[in-house]
Amino acid sequence: MELLQLLCYTCLLLLSKMLVLQAVSWEEWWTYDGISGPAFWGLINPEWSLCNKGRRQSPVNLEPQRLLFDPNLRQVHIDKHRISGIISNTGHSVIFTAGNETVANYDGMQTPVNISGGPLSYRYRFHEIHVHYGLNDQFGSEHSVDGYTFPAEIQIFGYNSQLYANFSDALNRAQGIVGVSILLQLGDLSNPELRMLTDQLERIRYGGDEVFVKRLSIRGLLPDTDHYMTYDGSTTAPACHETVTWVILNKPIYITKQQLHALRRLMQGSPDHPKAPLGNNYRPPQPLLHRPIRTNIDFKTTKTKAACPTMYREVYYKATSWKQN
Repeated sequence: MELLQLLCYTCLLLLSKMLVLQAVSWEEWWTYDGISGPAFWGLINPEWSLCNKGRRQSPVNLEPQRLLFDPNLRQVHIDKHRISGIISNTGHSVIFTAGNETVANYDGMQTPVNISGGPLSYRYRFHEIHVHYGLNDQFGSEHSVDGYTFPAEIQIFGYNSQLYANFSDALNRAQGIVGVSILLQLGDLSNPELRMLTDQLERIRYGGDEVFVKRLSIRGLLPDTDHYMTYDGSTTAPACHETVTWVILNKPIYITKQQLHALRRLMQGSPDHPKAPLGNNYRPPQPLLHRPIRTNIDFKTTKTKAACPTMYREVYYKATSWKQN
């Protein structure tokens, strides 16, 4: 086994030297499988070393029985006004990026959408949405619950606009990024804001394609719950910066079979060289390493106190509830 690992590492070093000599972009190199997949992200590029050596990596598996109730956690707030931007096929993921202040929408100049409250001590400005999904219904989400994975996951990212100038500046700074995770379950009726994104998928079939989306409600993507789980983690793609405060909402939204089919038609490459399907773009769960996962769900509230929400009544992520027969 050690000899095999040594051979793999030698191959990676040779590949790294070839990439440097050929001036190939690191962004074009990494993938979600094989020798350029998650297990090797931190080995070939020294700037990505946190991917393999970090102690606060994401995603993680959430275990309901190990959550820590924190009565000081507040409700998460996302501004309700709509925002315009670009949805693109990056070759790694489907990403919606907010237009900057100079992008006009129906109401004139664009007002930034802010994320605050919850575990956050600062105000964060919405920057982009990432969509992770599987090529079958059993896999796709990056975060899992008691070992159960969902068909897809939406991640809403914002940067700390009170301390940092932009998203890139905040990426490698303390308390720089917030990631709000929404897990997606298969259903007959989809979230209407999600439909605004999936309706554009045919126009971003290949890597590099992008299209303008008008007046999307970020808040409208959220499920109908105030409950969530939170922990300190990282971005889930290279360079795996450990600057993300994660908020995982305690209820899924729904995606239809037709929407998943449209996602699964997307390709990584160009029409001439389509490469592989874009799906299965998820990083496996990373070790928790004694990090606490806090929640605003009070597990210990008894059922006799009818005025208070109980874990029994309010928790949605019980793995057995979602397993197929």
